[in-house]
Amino acid sequence: MRMSAVPKKTSSRCITVAETGSHTFEIVGYSLQKGTGVGKFVRSGTFTVGGYDWSIRFYPDGSSTDSEEYVTICLELMTSNATARASYHLRLASQQSPLCWWGCKSGPRLFKSCDVTRFGPRNWDFILRCDLEEEESCYLVDDSIRIECEVTVIREPQLSETRVESEIEVPPCDMMAHFGKLLEQKKGTDVSFIVGGDSFEAHKIVLVARSPVFMAEFYGRMRESGMCCVTVQDMQPDVFRALLHFIYTDSLPDMDDLDRDEYSEMIQHLLVASDRYAMERLKLMCQCILRKNLDVETVATTLALADQQNCDELKAACIEFISSSRDVSALVATQGYSSLKRSCPSVLVDLYEKTSKLFKT
Repeated sequence: MRMSAVPKKTSSRCITVAETGSHTFEIVGYSLQKGTGVGKFVRSGTFTVGGYDWSIRFYPDGSSTDSEEYVTICLELMTSNATARASYHLRLASQQSPLCWWGCKSGPRLFKSCDVTRFGPRNWDFILRCDLEEEESCYLVDDSIRIECEVTVIREPQLSETRVESEIEVPPCDMMAHFGKLLEQKKGTDVSFIVGGDSFEAHKIVLVARSPVFMAEFYGRMRESGMCCVTVQDMQPDVFRALLHFIYTDSLPDMDDLDRDEYSEMIQHLLVASDRYAMERLKLMCQCILRKNLDVETVATTLALADQQNCDELKAACIEFISSSRDVSALVATQGYSSLKRSCPSVLVDLYEKTSKLFKT
């Protein structure tokens, strides 16, 4: 069995990872660092995070003349000819309570060792020197301070190769094909039909599932009589065979061996059969086929049939076809039109009224 086409699915993945590390820089003899001058600094030892070297700069007298009253602290990228993307958290750690600290945070930013961006933002106003040196300060104890720095380096995104996702192909539903084989093989049949001298075997349970008329017959009158053989009147064997095929497969049988007129006649008979057994889907399918195949030779017969079977949409389509026909004389000369006049004169009235309205507009 031919598999239905399954859309090919591909996938790829972008993975971004980060590495975090921390460093503590302790400055002992803070008072001896004071007075070295604005812009003078002491640097921590180099520490490595995410494959890059870093250090902390501490400016006891501020990093510029605008920050002489402050202590300045900043982070510096030490690796040569490097560009790193990182975030960091610089803080003065309390030497009395681990829950107390003074600091600043920076979100992800680029550090380039070749220019001034090798520094994080210089926190020139990190903390007022007077606040740091006041007697109650918990950051300056025994003339020492402790600076903690946590750095998170964000790695370059890694893109995985595009791969084709494996799919398990599921074939289309073949339930109707199995039911068709059930009809063809005649296994387990429990009812037979005699139609025009031909015999047909079938399964009651399938018939009642598809037609409320069969439901009423097999679980009503026939159930009481125990009948297992049904004679079908006023139907041709080929039409009943096509009806059974639809009941079991929900599709029409192959009719390629029929010419255009024979095909149209078969569909008309199936329309009558579908109405007889209350099979609405088949009835609509037949109407659709007849509508698409309307021509001068068949439209009158189809119109009469549509009127008899209460197919309003098909009837309207036939009237529209006749009203807009350029060769009305040829249509009137057909046998179907003559039959229409005899059997359905009321339809001609509808046709006349419709045509009159079209000419008025």
